[in-house]
Amino acid sequence: MSEAPHPRWAIHAVPPADHPLWQAGCRWLGRDPETGETFGPPAGLDEDRWRAVTTTPAHYGFHATLKPPFTLRSGTSPETLTERLAAFAADRAPVALPVLAANWLGVFLALRPIEPVPAIDTLAGDCVAAFDDLRAPLSAAEIQWREAAGLTPRERALLETWGYPYVFEAFRFHYTLTDASPAAQAPSIRDAIDMTFGKALAATPPPCELALFHHGGDGPFRLIRRFRPSATAHGAIMHRRCATNGTGQSRG
Repeated sequence: MSEAPHPRWAIHAVPPADHPLWQAGCRWLGRDPETGETFGPPAGLDEDRWRAVTTTPAHYGFHATLKPPFTLRSGTSPETLTERLAAFAADRAPVALPVLAANWLGVFLALRPIEPVPAIDTLAGDCVAAFDDLRAPLSAAEIQWREAAGLTPRERALLETWGYPYVFEAFRFHYTLTDASPAAQAPSIRDAIDMTFGKALAATPPPCELALFHHGGDGPFRLIRRFRPSATAHGAIMHRRCATNGTGQSRG
């Protein structure tokens, strides 16, 4: 499916710009989506092989999805989305990104948590629900394209309700590193990933920042603005009570 011609927005989890993980991720994908700086192939790979396995993740930029790309509902401005995200971050307690390791997620390689991180899963679910009133409904073509990938009945229901099939219990936190390509299975790709991310993955996990990404209809996604969760513990508890309507259960 080609990129939609209308602007899309997404909310992602990213490391701080000065952390080795962000720097390694941008270098691996060949582009810093915030500054626009570009990079050549990582050590151990020639340019053709590198670009052959990173085309799609390079387009989206280094990120872990929280609120998947969506079109704003008619009458909703980008300023409203930005203000809402700022308020959301201010009401969330800080959380560190998980300890990650390169591993397979289906048919592509990604950085994935080495163990479950409930705080990140909760953050993702809350992010999906909190901004869904700003999302335009999916088009018939978008639904058809998603269904063509083969969805379970539950994933189909999530797609219809939230505009994306892999949310809530179907969510898997990850930073995509390669396309779903047979070339990604070459040992040289895994070796290059290990060389690029070795020091970054050994560093202390950084605080999670929420990043607003934008795609204007052509070119790659760009990181527009960062927000760092900053609420006190009490504020975070009150946020969760509001999000669950006092029932202890989220909308998902």
